[in-house]
Amino acid sequence: MTAVRRRLSKQPASADEPRRPARARLRSPVVDILIESELWKPQRGVRPLLRRAAAEAAAMLAAKPAELTIVLTDNKAIRRLNRAWRGKDEATNVLAFPASAGPNGAQRASAGPNGAQRHIGDIVIAYETLAREAAAQRKPLAHHLAHLAVHGFLHLSGHDHANEDDAAAMEDLEISILARLQIPNPYAARDRAGR
Repeated sequence: MTAVRRRLSKQPASADEPRRPARARLRSPVVDILIESELWKPQRGVRPLLRRAAAEAAAMLAAKPAELTIVLTDNKAIRRLNRAWRGKDEATNVLAFPASAGPNGAQRASAGPNGAQRHIGDIVIAYETLAREAAAQRKPLAHHLAHLAVHGFLHLSGHDHANEDDAAAMEDLEISILARLQIPNPYAARDRAGR
């Protein structure tokens, strides 16, 4: 705006006026949230929490503009998905399905046409498993939900926990992202008890 005013007033820029570096503006991801189980209906504030969790994860990773879908479901549905995609006939808390996985499952960094948002994948979270884990860990359901959303986003971004080093790196990222949401370290109790 200052440069435009100078041009309009035809005043030259002062030699001692500091130049401001151009700041890259990161856009929050577009997050579509589908509620596919009645169990989620009584939960208030779920949508804004999930969008904030995804935005903080994207900001921490300096991710390119993206869109993703978070599906809130139940144990029955996630068990079917887990059986079909991972060969595990059991419910789980969260599954992540990257839209376009590259070598070794790493997410490709390409944007859509003309820099448009690219769909990076889907995250699916099961209510009963989430609620049971939150109660067992004595943490608010909202904190555990944000943690699982961040965990899923990291998977969509190419992170994994297949080995100890990768798991430690992924946990460190989760802890940092959750801190930006004022959510305590989800691994603190386990770490106190000795990994």
